[in-house]
Amino acid sequence: MENRVINAAILGAGTVGGGVYKLAQAMEEDIFHKTGARLVIKKMLVRNVNKERKGIPSEILTDDWNSIINDPEIDIIVELMGGITPAKKYVIEALNAGKQVVTANKDLLAEYGEEVMSAAEKSGNDLQFEAAVAGAIPIIRPLKQSMAGNHITEVMGIVNGTTNYILTKMTEKGMDYADALAEATELGYAEADPTADVEGYDAGRKIAIMASIAFNSRVTFSQVYTEGITKISADDIRYAKEFGYVIKLLGVARNVDGQIEVKVHPMLIDENHPLATVKDAFNAVFVHGDAMDDAMFMGRGAGEMPTASAVMGDIIDVMRDIVCDCCGRIGCSCYKKLYVKKIEETKSKFFLRIKAKDKTGVLANIASVLGNNDVSIAQVVQKRRNSGVAELVIITDEVEEKNFNDAMAIFEGMSVISEIAGVIRVH
Repeated sequence: MENRVINAAILGAGTVGGGVYKLAQAMEEDIFHKTGARLVIKKMLVRNVNKERKGIPSEILTDDWNSIINDPEIDIIVELMGGITPAKKYVIEALNAGKQVVTANKDLLAEYGEEVMSAAEKSGNDLQFEAAVAGAIPIIRPLKQSMAGNHITEVMGIVNGTTNYILTKMTEKGMDYADALAEATELGYAEADPTADVEGYDAGRKIAIMASIAFNSRVTFSQVYTEGITKISADDIRYAKEFGYVIKLLGVARNVDGQIEVKVHPMLIDENHPLATVKDAFNAVFVHGDAMDDAMFMGRGAGEMPTASAVMGDIIDVMRDIVCDCCGRIGCSCYKKLYVKKIEETKSKFFLRIKAKDKTGVLANIASVLGNNDVSIAQVVQKRRNSGVAELVIITDEVEEKNFNDAMAIFEGMSVISEIAGVIRVH
């Protein structure tokens, strides 16, 4: 065993790829003792082999995929390129060639998970992807293994650090959205184009992956309702606080009577809920199972070393399987085919902020429209009055989304309503 060597190739030498290489060198002896084999990063696939990469020897850099896939000494492919093309092609080719695969590619898994998992199953190889969701937080392996003795009914989480940072600053410092986004960008939490984060797409891909595992039924990104935080205002934050709530961008997946609800949107959550205390760029995932009750996982959801930590955990797991000759032992968990509801088929409570003409009978008219559409009011407060316009803040009981939307459509045509200033779901 002392001389056993397992060779790996890393696809991509960016932030995470560089972090994984550094971690592999720093943990060389630990990896041996944990697995019974030596890990050697034999090659790293890059676009430009002439670009200097600090800490990575130039002799292992290559721009030739064929030199990796056709190398019989390479046992593990670590895909850290991101995106669909050419990552999908490389992952499937690697599995078909008998390589074990570790990936952090949420885009690939959320959209083509069934295809790549099928390739892994047919080849009898490992496909590990802990780093695809929530960075350093262990959630994929617990869902697949530690919680396998449960029927999981809900997975809910803050799985995007950029939006959580923005909402934290809006809550704690009273900043408006644009200023909080600018600060997040300056600190490196937000990309130059933050669309994937602030519109909920990044979180949507992650909740699709978690829902697929938790409910043992395939959920793709296209089935996830997504709504971002760009319309959240300082007023929404302030009023939510008055009602005892905090606003978070949440990914929510539920198994309700054998049907799946899966969505990403801003949500008012009770200030005493564990997720309400998760601040700045931290992530957290809250899981409910019938046997275990509630569990929460919290930590760094992104970044060079937190993500590299999750990748390295997968590499070590794969190395153990290679040494014990038991690769492919935990494959795709999607053995059911459950219906995924459309958003209008689900139920929610709503926080509704309306600016209406300040005159007798307006509140009664609003209440009548809601009542006629089976939308029951739990709380209503009249806030500021200004130039003949009053601001009403309403929290509803749980209602059918379709019924609520029908009421909103009627409000749009009412002359006494100046503006529907805010609509946010309530946990």
